[in-house]
Amino acid sequence: MTWFLRNWDQVALALWEHVTISLTALTIAFALSLGLGIVAARRERVYAAALAVAGFLYTIPTLAFLALLIPVVGLGRTNAIIAMVAFSLLILIRNVATGIRNVPADVVDAARGMGMSPAQILARVELPLALPVIVAGLRIAAVTVISVTVVAAYVNAGGLGTLIFNGIASDHPPKIWAGALAVSVDLALATLERRLRRTRV
Repeated sequence: MTWFLRNWDQVALALWEHVTISLTALTIAFALSLGLGIVAARRERVYAAALAVAGFLYTIPTLAFLALLIPVVGLGRTNAIIAMVAFSLLILIRNVATGIRNVPADVVDAARGMGMSPAQILARVELPLALPVIVAGLRIAAVTVISVTVVAAYVNAGGLGTLIFNGIASDHPPKIWAGALAVSVDLALATLERRLRRTRV
């Protein structure tokens, strides 16, 4: 604790960098996954292709992925953000598509019978009912990205990884900050997920 008090500005900067990378990556990944997931929920070939590509990206080791991006985008945050987006796609696309597919057909038919357009059915019926499953995927993706972003310090992206790797040799505890961040986000999204499920029931 004494070390944190003496170096609070350094810790605050690293935390801000870490949150910026993670939040940017999650925002981009969610936007891409929402569009792909909606299409994939309705077309089996798109679903299979999207999961195949996203699954392949997910299996690439983090350090290898970051290294492969260096000739393309160089070192820094862009490298880390692209890698984190790639690692999030599998989870998010699958959950968006699954959530929409799990909406009862009779509910969709009833909405169609009321004269709703496909866009209205998606916005007013399918997405709201699929929200608990989508948030569950977002929860897993968020914890994954926050944890894996630590490794991005190897490509000069900044973040908590810089403090962690510098502190390991001298047995400093800044690694706790990364764990606390991931756990706090996980708990917050888990609470939101439970509330959405209760609302749906």
